[in-house]
Amino acid sequence: MTLTVRVVAPDKTVWDAEAEEVVLPSTTGQLGILTGHAPMLTAVDIGVMRVRASKNQDWQAIALLGGFAEVEEDEVTILVNGAERGDKISLEDARTAFNQAQTRLNQVTPGDRQAQIQATQAFKRARARFQAAGGMV
Repeated sequence: MTLTVRVVAPDKTVWDAEAEEVVLPSTTGQLGILTGHAPMLTAVDIGVMRVRASKNQDWQAIALLGGFAEVEEDEVTILVNGAERGDKISLEDARTAFNQAQTRLNQVTPGDRQAQIQATQAFKRARARFQAAGGMV
């Protein structure tokens, strides 16, 4: 048996295929899903989702920008604010964006709570894209 996995962003469906395994970046940590998983609804954090279509294939990485995931009867539906497949991301562009976001985060004025939150979110998004592109494990 396999899972039916759909990743839907506001502007496009990023993934709609069968899979053997899924690992999601939930807000409480990494969440592995196999066939027969109990029904659930969870919040998805900014991070990298990994999907393996079959036991003979490599893992596919997808950068997720937060949202929700529902698992029910071997169907995994992930509704996110944004998503991008790792194989569609330029590694060099992702590395540059990651380095810039890291620099901005380090330069935030202590005590500027709003700037800290914005820089942290931008850093998490850049890190997810960089990881999905294969830049870091």
